[in-house]
Amino acid sequence: MINRQLTVKGKVQGVFFRVETMKMAGLLKVNGYVKNLPDGSVFVELEGEEQSVYNLIDYCHHGPDKAEVEHVSVTMGNVIGYKAFEIRY
Repeated sequence: MINRQLTVKGKVQGVFFRVETMKMAGLLKVNGYVKNLPDGSVFVELEGEEQSVYNLIDYCHHGPDKAEVEHVSVTMGNVIGYKAFEIRY
């Protein structure tokens, strides 16, 4: 089990980035959350099996069709024990 924290920059708000990331997390059995940040970026915290987390990170590098991802920063975090994946507001 690993934890990774992402900040995704570009045109990532108003393009269903959070909803599609949550769907992908469900398919990959990754827990955590996604939320919009005031600066127009999106923050994602992921927990799960290493390969599944990295597959979701790969997805976040392009996001849904209307997204225009410019940069993704990834940092290691401490495992918290999330039981689901949610959109936070």
